[in-house]
Amino acid sequence: MKILSAEDVARLGPYRDIVEALREGFRAGIETPVRHHHDISSAATLLLMPAWSREWAGIKTVVFKSDNAALGLPTIQASYLLIEQKTGTTVALMDGGEITRRRTAAASALAADYLARADAATLTVIGAGALAPHFVLAHAAVRPVKRVFVHGRTLAKAETLAAELAHHGFEAHSVTDLEHAVRQSDIVSCVTTSTEPIVRGEWLKPGTHVDLAGAFKPSMRETDAEVVARASVFVDTRDGALAEAGDLLQARDEGKFDFADIRGDLFELCQGTAKGRQSADEITLFKSAGTAIEDLATAIMLYQKAR
Repeated sequence: MKILSAEDVARLGPYRDIVEALREGFRAGIETPVRHHHDISSAATLLLMPAWSREWAGIKTVVFKSDNAALGLPTIQASYLLIEQKTGTTVALMDGGEITRRRTAAASALAADYLARADAATLTVIGAGALAPHFVLAHAAVRPVKRVFVHGRTLAKAETLAAELAHHGFEAHSVTDLEHAVRQSDIVSCVTTSTEPIVRGEWLKPGTHVDLAGAFKPSMRETDAEVVARASVFVDTRDGALAEAGDLLQARDEGKFDFADIRGDLFELCQGTAKGRQSADEITLFKSAGTAIEDLATAIMLYQKAR
């Protein structure tokens, strides 16, 4: 059995490779139920994410531990088990945290490959935690992102991330005036656990692509209902969005959105049955709830490269 550490996953899984693995995964016959979601304590949520295809099966276990940040530890702890269907043999155990970070960012980049303007060069990332640099790097793998604004709950963390991104060659700035940053941005990427709107619809310029990946419960949201109302809305999976996409669910409850108006999901975008961006001025929105399809597609690619 292969054991792949976080370092192995990072080495074997550049963002563009994962984007293409996900594209193929959404085109192929990978199946998965909506993930199992259990609050196991006031500070811990357990997620169980199985998926299978004709040749492979796998399951990711995730613990979202909200008090880990105070201990200097990642809030997401995860492992991935890959199984060969032919014999039922477990062929690999992988670091699920690094898979999660990279595939989550790559899924948003995959959506942006259909939805963001081809000349998108300025990105605002909201949230300065462990996921944030992955989102910048993943988006830059599919769009010519050069300038990055970083906004976080604490200025110190935003400054640290901006300095890290500068080492990767970006013109990166930490910002306190979020409205000013958003108004200049071609892509706005949110990776927070907020329960209150952070981005306002009135801030969005024509042609903006909004990427919402942080909130993963109906009680969470990163935008106000006006953002959703102004945008052409796409999701990773419709079932996941109906179950967990707080931005969309709350906009619906406020009378600003109807789930029947979803323009497409990643299956339809990747298979060509839904069209992405239709004009330069169109505002697009991608809401990711996360799906085990992404984990299995990534794990298969990593295992095949490691053999």
